[in-house]
Amino acid sequence: MSDPFWKTKKLAEMSALEWESLCDGCGKCCLAKLEDEDTGEIHFTSVGCRLFDADLCRCTDYENRAARVPDCVKLTPENVTTIPWLPSSCAYRIVAEGRDLAWWHPLVSGSADSVHQAGISMRGRVTAREDELPDTDDYLDHMLAAEP
Repeated sequence: MSDPFWKTKKLAEMSALEWESLCDGCGKCCLAKLEDEDTGEIHFTSVGCRLFDADLCRCTDYENRAARVPDCVKLTPENVTTIPWLPSSCAYRIVAEGRDLAWWHPLVSGSADSVHQAGISMRGRVTAREDELPDTDDYLDHMLAAEP
């Protein structure tokens, strides 16, 4: 039996279908992050993007997200190694660093629910959506102590 594609291909060599299947559906990239202007440190919040469905851990308009949310960052093989806020559990980051996917990743487990069952996803952990918070200072009330 041959090794799975994420062990044999570089990110840039993957097909569009392979690339998209690397997303484990955790929803962490859809959270608002705050950057400390003095230190550059990134702080995650439990505030979801206005298009984020916190129950499904999916974007409600994935195809049009960049047009509807101008600061939405599209992950590419070129930028995954340069984005400081990608969580340590992110499959794109893991594969780019030459590490193997965790047991709970749907490509390994064979189940889209394993990321939720393992407690890795943001399902049930989003406390607000960005369109519900009128002021940037309100995000401080939703700041997480550590990376989710």
